[in-house]
Order: sequence, then structure tokens, then C-alpha cells
Amino acid sequence: MSSTTINKAGNELMNAKELRADGVREQRLLLSLATPALLAVIAIIVIPVGWLFYLSFVGNDGHLSLENYQKMIEYKSYARTFVTTFQVSLLTTLLCILIGYPLAYFLAIMPARLAGFFMLAVLLPFWTSLLVRTYAWLVLLQKNGILNDFGMAAGLWDEPIKLVHNLTGTLIGMAHIMLPFLVLPLYSSMRKIERDMMHAAANLGASPIQAFWKVYFPLSISGMVAGSLIVFVLCLGFYVTPAVLGGGRVVMVATQITAILENQFNWGAASALGVVLLVATLVILFAVSKLFKLDNALFGKH
Repeated sequence: MSSTTINKAGNELMNAKELRADGVREQRLLLSLATPALLAVIAIIVIPVGWLFYLSFVGNDGHLSLENYQKMIEYKSYARTFVTTFQVSLLTTLLCILIGYPLAYFLAIMPARLAGFFMLAVLLPFWTSLLVRTYAWLVLLQKNGILNDFGMAAGLWDEPIKLVHNLTGTLIGMAHIMLPFLVLPLYSSMRKIERDMMHAAANLGASPIQAFWKVYFPLSISGMVAGSLIVFVLCLGFYVTPAVLGGGRVVMVATQITAILENQFNWGAASALGVVLLVATLVILFAVSKLFKLDNALFGKH
């Protein structure tokens, strides 16, 4: 083997070592830059959630046990609470899809300047407190509220309709609050769809309805999945709106946790409910990640 070949191999080996060393230094630098954020995540999320898990395994006698989880199996009220929570979350998500999809489509086909103006109406609820919006719906929907007064004055019905302190009022309030969380990712996804694709489908003989269902709708599914996932997961932890508009008749997990802490001051039972809800949420996210790409489901990317 010639000396030139040996020197070339030696130089390549040194270059490879230097590249690996540079890579290690870069990773250490990035880790040092990310350390404050990681510490914040540990302090704000990891430690509280870990403490929550620990408390869920502490019984009434102060020792580690599974009695909090056993109670959730024995008492049917816990099962009803979870059924109500998922039922309300699912129905709210469906309502947001029914209202939000046409709205997002309307905004997507408009010129960008006009769409930005009308988008303010979608974002307007974010500028108002959640509690204020909830009580505003209570004023509108109650027995002697504006909506019932208008309906009876217009002859639409003869006596006040019960629109609050039940599932109906809860769904109306939650759908209003959650609607922007579906419209925003869906609108972003629709804006990325090339209009020429619809024209191409029409040139190939598709009717407007066929072009929409076979071309436009499949391309917008990623945004709809993103918005639906956000709405559904956020609804699982709702407290204020079900408590006010449900009037104690719509008991969700957050409401049950508050009742346990106020009436029994039992941190173990309340923590167990929170842990089960958290695990259920993670299972849902995992299932969505299997059906769709996770970045598609969360960010509406094509």
C-alpha cells in the first residue's frame, strides 16, 4: 500500500473523528440552551403530574393502596361521570365540525383581506373571559331569558323552553367556546389547497359536488382532524361551562373532582380521577397518531 493511500485514509479517519466531536459539541450546546425550558417543563408539568400519580395510590389511612381505583370500579357514579364527560366532549366536537367546517370553507374561498376581517369575528370570543361568556349564555338561555322572550313574542312557542341547566345549554356554551379551536387549523389547511385542483376536476367532468367530495374534502381532512382533536381533548377537562350551564345535572370529571375535594377533601380519590382522565387522553392521542401522522393531526399539514 502506497504512502499516499495511507495518508488519505488517515486524513479521512481524522475528519470523521472531528465531525463526530463537532456533533457532540453541537448537541451539548443545544442541550445547554434548552436546559431552562426543560427545567420549566419539569417544574410545571412533570413534578405536579408525578405528585398526582403518587396521591392517587394513597388510601384514607395514609398508606399506599389501590382503594381509590377500586372505588372507581365499585361505584357506578364514577362510570356515569366518565360516560357523560366523553359524551359531552364528542357531541361538542361534532357540533363544532357541523358549524365550523362551512365557516372555515367560507373564509377559505374569500379573498385574503376579507377573510382576515371576518376572522376577527371568530377570534372575538378569545378577547372575553370564559366566565363572562358562560354567564352571557345563561342570560340568553334561561327561562326568562332573551331567547325565550323572543320566541314567545314571535309566536314560535307558547311557553318557555328549558334551554339551560341541562345537556342542551352545556353543549351550546361549550360549542361556542370551542369553535375557534376547530376553525383556525381547518382554515389553515383549506388555504393550502390549490384552487386549480377543483378546476381540473371540473374539466375532467366532475360536478361541483363531486369535485368537493372527491378532491377538496379529502385534502381538508388533516385540518379537521387537528381541530377536532384539540376540541375533544380540551372538552375533557372543562369545568366552568358544565357547572354553570349544566346546573349540576351535567356532571363531568372536573366537576366530580371539585365535588370530592370540597365535600370530602379526599386528594387520593380526586387524583385517581385525574390520572384516569389523563391516561384516557393519552390513549386517544396514541390512537389518532396510529390513524394519522401526528403532525397532520396536530398541525393540519398535508
